[in-house]
Amino acid sequence: MATPPSKARVVIIGGGVIGCSVAYHLAKLGWKDVVLLERKQLTSGTTWHAAGLIAQLRATSNMTKLAKYSQELYGNLEAETGVATGFKRNGSITVALTEERKEEIYRQAGMARAFGVDVEEISPTEVKNRYEHLNIDGVTAGVYLPLDGQGDPANIALALAKGARQNGAQVIERTLVTGVKKDGRRITGVDWEQDGEAGHIACDMVVNCGGMWGHQVGKMLGTNVPLHACEHFYIVTENIPNLTQMPVLRVPDECAYYKEDAGKILLGAFEPNAKPWAMDGIPKDFEFDQLPEDFDHFEPILEQAVERLPMLAEAGIHTFFNGPESFTPDDAYHLGLAPEMDNVWVAAGFNSIGIQSAGGAGMALSQWMDSGEKPFDLGDVDISRMQPFQGNKTYLFERSKESLGLLYADHFPFRQKATARGVRRTPFHHHLLERGAVMGELAGWERANWFAREAQEAQYEYSWSRQNFFDNVREEHMAVRQNVGMYDMSSFGKIRVEGPDAMAFMNYIGGGNYDVPVGKIVYTQFLNSTAGIEADVTVTRIEPDCFLVVTPAATRIADQTWMRRNKGNFNVVITDVTAGEGILAIMGPRSRELLQAVSPNDFSNENNPFGTAQDIEIGMGTARVHRVTYVGELGWEVYVPADQCGHVFEVIAAAGHDFGMRLCGMHMMDTCRMEKGFRHFGHDITSEDHVLEAGLGFAVKTDKPEFIGRDAVLRKRETGLTHRLVQFKLTDPEPLLYHNEPILRDGKVCGYLSSGGYGHHVGAAIGMGYVPCSEAGEKVADMLASSYEIDIMGTRVKAEAQLKPFYDPKGERAKA
Repeated sequence: MATPPSKARVVIIGGGVIGCSVAYHLAKLGWKDVVLLERKQLTSGTTWHAAGLIAQLRATSNMTKLAKYSQELYGNLEAETGVATGFKRNGSITVALTEERKEEIYRQAGMARAFGVDVEEISPTEVKNRYEHLNIDGVTAGVYLPLDGQGDPANIALALAKGARQNGAQVIERTLVTGVKKDGRRITGVDWEQDGEAGHIACDMVVNCGGMWGHQVGKMLGTNVPLHACEHFYIVTENIPNLTQMPVLRVPDECAYYKEDAGKILLGAFEPNAKPWAMDGIPKDFEFDQLPEDFDHFEPILEQAVERLPMLAEAGIHTFFNGPESFTPDDAYHLGLAPEMDNVWVAAGFNSIGIQSAGGAGMALSQWMDSGEKPFDLGDVDISRMQPFQGNKTYLFERSKESLGLLYADHFPFRQKATARGVRRTPFHHHLLERGAVMGELAGWERANWFAREAQEAQYEYSWSRQNFFDNVREEHMAVRQNVGMYDMSSFGKIRVEGPDAMAFMNYIGGGNYDVPVGKIVYTQFLNSTAGIEADVTVTRIEPDCFLVVTPAATRIADQTWMRRNKGNFNVVITDVTAGEGILAIMGPRSRELLQAVSPNDFSNENNPFGTAQDIEIGMGTARVHRVTYVGELGWEVYVPADQCGHVFEVIAAAGHDFGMRLCGMHMMDTCRMEKGFRHFGHDITSEDHVLEAGLGFAVKTDKPEFIGRDAVLRKRETGLTHRLVQFKLTDPEPLLYHNEPILRDGKVCGYLSSGGYGHHVGAAIGMGYVPCSEAGEKVADMLASSYEIDIMGTRVKAEAQLKPFYDPKGERAKA
């Protein structure tokens, strides 16, 4: 057995398929002194018992890119390493048993085409033709992906490990990492133990590939890696005579998947109510272990499966398997540089898709580590999206009961998690509930998404068509457009940047100009070196040496981490003050009248023009009002000290009664911002979207001498845009848009919608998405002269296209 070296460039903790992939890709990039340490044997945690399903299509374009890369890698690994991976492209079929599921899988098929994945919608009869053993009673439709496949999980990992060794990496088994040495925000080395011997490896960085131990390893490394193991069940039949190779079959309405392998059928399940495992920790000697059988838990799945695949009734059960797999709070894996430390990387929590994700995840992480920048947008899985409280073991235990089953649940638009709710509440929480608020959850925050009428049940009824809150949101939307509405924005992140160098730092970190009077608000982006958008924020100069940065709720940690990592030698202090203030947004043509009814201050254009803030009295309390809007109307965001929030809410609500003020939710905010063409970070703008192509050049001030991304902005202005973010409105008022629907330009798919919603004022669904220019610098008029359609479930719907907003294109209403 090899003895670990005394020093390394990087130590990878964990020898499952993920750790082996990271080691392989770093070694391929030419890294020397790569050391992987595995506590027992390679693959002995979760990898060895994975089902080995390898699909291409994921929920977003970049996650699909990573899955497709995994397939291509596994197809070539055997020739490179001599280790058989068992990879074969036998295709996959997903069948629907309801009309709702049919719409879901057909919408996914459209998304697949936009992402460049081969896909075919098939009828029940065609499903039967491709999977002859299936009982198609109740089947409404199917989707066939011919290039999906399956492989041997353990051998894929071993092939990656061998490839890593061939390129100079050390892969050392039977070596437990027992502790670390730290210097501030850096790990300087790891302690190890091997057969009673102990030692230390000095290292430049560490990668946590601990799988279901990832949470525990994360704590040792001073980082938060929220995940929890659940029991995952499958059975393998006895050999079935004359059984030939078939596609992988998924029947999500029955929580089941089927794989033919070596003349046997493997039946696995993602049941709605999962069984969390190892609340008190994973046993120290766990290695290639199985968990106790629980036939009662699996029996309902099996009963349905025997009806769906009658041959199972005749086949004996060779293996009834129960093994642990790790799941994260949002069913997306964890990748990237941990926000708490400056040299601790994470690749863990793969939610039962570790085999199909490992190749791409290892490639993306290694490139990120090598260059110091994400190779493309990885916001879906970036570890910095996780909140500190999500590492709480009780929270993880409760959420994991749901996470496993959500993989095969109906993925309805606006679907909310049902477990582990109520952790983070704004100061207005109970006031809103008393008035009919229906709560959604984002980053743990309970947020009023819409308000039920007096006789209406205050809960979601999910559907792909108009949901039960559609008219509620329309009424809230029109109240803001025609009168006045109020909604709670307290969940938005608030970060104070203060100190002698505050202005200089802001001018370096952001694209805007922050040398402005006290009280001035600047809408801005933080850019990376390629002028991709790392954050989309507003910045208010509160005092000469103090700025308040307001961020989306879900990205506060990521945005603050970006600022801290780019702080350099600037003398500033960066502090999260989110919980210190509640925010009530008062928006609409009569918002000024309402505020004047509750405050003696002057809200006129002369005293408080658009884009400025002022301190005010309100009721018997105090607040600060920011005259900005995300809904495109005259309005103010009212920042209230947390201890005064109850009082201020009651004062505004009482006065608002005389104005017909309507309480509104986050869904209204989204539909209004869509009409105004306001970008949504994470959907319409990401770290790989150039700020000029996103149509946000007005917010970038290149007359400043130096800021991150400046050179890339200037280069793009010289070379011309290759894409433009275009807004679309359907000519038919009935269809609905969500996101990822294919965009067709002159009859050919050219992209997909980054976001979609219903424009209640304009009377049709609207969306936006990037359209490639026919040539660099193509004129706007030429681009808009094309004809455009949006593919909705295979039906092409004509759409108007423009760069200006469909509502109030000159922005006059907000400045009224």
